[in-house]
Amino acid sequence: MSFITTALLGFFLLGNAAATSAIAATVAPAPTYSVAVTGYNAVPAQTDDDPFTTASGARSNPEVVVARSVDLADKLPYGTVIEVTPKAAISNNCGISLVGEHIGYRVVADSMHSRKRNQIDIMFDTSADVVVGRKATNAAIALGVCSDVEIRVVGQVDIKKMPRNQAELKKVVDEQLLAISK
Repeated sequence: MSFITTALLGFFLLGNAAATSAIAATVAPAPTYSVAVTGYNAVPAQTDDDPFTTASGARSNPEVVVARSVDLADKLPYGTVIEVTPKAAISNNCGISLVGEHIGYRVVADSMHSRKRNQIDIMFDTSADVVVGRKATNAAIALGVCSDVEIRVVGQVDIKKMPRNQAELKKVVDEQLLAISK
């Protein structure tokens, strides 16, 4: 390697290191919240008169939608992408380990009844069954009520262009690294 090539390579590496540390210094940690978690299905008995449309106006999509209690509206506005992370100690009536494969990332696109506080409600497909004992049970029922579950904000999406499934949502999260740290 010539002196000039070595010098340029050194400048490039040092320049990138400085840029990386400048970005790292300005990126705040992702907000996390401890909430109660429940599940629901987009059916009239568990929603309003139009179970196919969420409170945000987005289509009810059990692959990606989560509802939040109204007291969390400022912290989790519509379009917020979250990751649900169960803590080590979960209450006995919580079946989060049974339905974990159905959760993934979620987009806040719906709202819960005003009586609910500090809670998220994960939308599940009516055909998403898990085996509890020897019986197939809907994932929303199998989940039960989980208290003290940590959720982490990983970014924001345009609610009008919300990803249609977990693969699309994961791709959006993975490709927008700076959005993850918001």
